[in-house]
Amino acid sequence: MPKTPNSAAARFLRKPGSKTRLASIDPASTPGIDKLRAEAELARNREELEKLQYRLWAQNTQALLVVLQGMDTSGKDGVVRQVVTGMNPEGSRVTSFKKPSEVELDHDFLWRIHSACPARGEVAVFNRSHYEDVLIVRVHALVPKEVWRPRYEIINGFERTLVGDGTTIVKIFLHISKDEQKRRLIERLEDPEKNWKFNPGDVEERKHWDEYQEAYEDVISRCGTPEAPWHVVPADHKWYRNWAVSEILLHAMREMAPKPPRGRFKVKDFKFDE
Repeated sequence: MPKTPNSAAARFLRKPGSKTRLASIDPASTPGIDKLRAEAELARNREELEKLQYRLWAQNTQALLVVLQGMDTSGKDGVVRQVVTGMNPEGSRVTSFKKPSEVELDHDFLWRIHSACPARGEVAVFNRSHYEDVLIVRVHALVPKEVWRPRYEIINGFERTLVGDGTTIVKIFLHISKDEQKRRLIERLEDPEKNWKFNPGDVEERKHWDEYQEAYEDVISRCGTPEAPWHVVPADHKWYRNWAVSEILLHAMREMAPKPPRGRFKVKDFKFDE
């Protein structure tokens, strides 16, 4: 399907090679749609995503990798629940990348990533990703600058390899404000049903907010390529975030245009015995 520059998905696309300034993007903005309409369109988008994923699985020649990044509480888990939920688990999977294990640290930083990439016919969602190795590693100086700095180009080369082998990569940064993050963290403390989600470490990470914003700006600017560009989605309003992500994924899968293979027989010639 031809690209549609005026599509809703195009609104969130960052032009490859351009410099991104997150402060210039309002995380509370909801341009183009109201809540009632967004929720109705999200439901329809989920249905179409399910159909397209089924065709992708049957076709077995392409793959889709969705990379979700964002500050704590930005809604990565929520997107998985609200947008990806309709996809058949047989052909889709979600991987959450936590702190590397000792075994993973004994390998190169992409080793654990590559094994989680989608096979042909699959949709894979990364909840955090290889970008942590130029984000948290950078902010907390877990490795020297001369180690993490070359990783931008290593990542670009890695993603070009995946794209060249038939994988479409959709990268989404969920852009939340510091005030909204604080509100959501307090909500987790006040709601017994959400206490388990609260991590004291999230409060400590807030002290590095500006450093993370700068690191994300470099990631989006330096790793936004024609093959795998970044999308920045305002995420202060959950309903808008979910609708926006569904639009981006639907646009990508429509462009992939998966079609199930034809049967190996003529349907009209196949008859059951009485």
